[in-house]
Amino acid sequence: MKISGFTMVKNADKLYYPIKQSILSILPIVDEFVVALGDCDADDKTQSIIENINNPKVKIIHTVWDLKQYPNGTENAHQTDIAKKHCTGDWLFYLQADEVIHEKYLPVIKQRCAELLYDKEVEGLLFSYRHFWGDYNHYVDSHGWYPNEIRIIRNEKDIHSWESAQSFRRIPNFDEKNYRQQNGTYKLKVAAVAAEVFHYGWVRPPQLMQSKKKALDTIHKGKEQADHLYKTRTTYFNYGPIKRIPVFKATHPAVMKTWVENFNWASELDYSGNTYPDRDLFKHERLKYRFLTFLEKTFLNGKQLGGFKNYILLKK
Repeated sequence: MKISGFTMVKNADKLYYPIKQSILSILPIVDEFVVALGDCDADDKTQSIIENINNPKVKIIHTVWDLKQYPNGTENAHQTDIAKKHCTGDWLFYLQADEVIHEKYLPVIKQRCAELLYDKEVEGLLFSYRHFWGDYNHYVDSHGWYPNEIRIIRNEKDIHSWESAQSFRRIPNFDEKNYRQQNGTYKLKVAAVAAEVFHYGWVRPPQLMQSKKKALDTIHKGKEQADHLYKTRTTYFNYGPIKRIPVFKATHPAVMKTWVENFNWASELDYSGNTYPDRDLFKHERLKYRFLTFLEKTFLNGKQLGGFKNYILLKK
């Protein structure tokens, strides 16, 4: 059995993505790790950060991003597919640049891959998610945030990254252009794996969080619209009252130790506020979502009511 890791990234250094930690977190159980590295800005050091991992398993594929040909976030999926094409494993383990796996899960994941290797009904493996917010001691566990996602897939030509690269679908005879197409696409049949993805996408110094949001809006809405949106916005992202967010009491992945120790923006976060600021509320702050979250946790053991699931979960 061979497992390939893969990801896509651009300007990880400038936008405070823990790309090195992400790669290192699964490097012990993969036979190779393919990185589709976009055309980073001149003052970005992502390439040297990845090269400094200094491991022959890591392979960099240089790419150029084209937001005109792949608009509305689909360049993310396109870049993910580029990395996927260079993978040679039986199973392909995808991590985004802000996703990290705790070392305690590695034996579990490898064993699950082995036991399902010849069960061809299973097209992928489904992970649970831990979405950190603001700092490394709080996380969002609310209705409207995806609790699970596909992160391991079979190495099959018809399986592609989908929409903005959050997930995957089977797309026979795909033209490799319309990554948001619905017709002619099929949800993957997946089995659950008892492992969690630690998602750090919402943990950055407030100024860099705002820069990252603008970068994402540029990918999804185009540079002109993104520039217009952020012309009147503050340069700092407002995380809101952190005290309303659940507290994380377990441990972070070992590869994140130094990264977590570098947390230095506590003074810019609101740990005492009881009222919401004068801005649009985040989903987890809105009364509707808070009520749904209460119902789900109190009566449904955390199972979300409704919501879109881009997979068919098998009982395996």
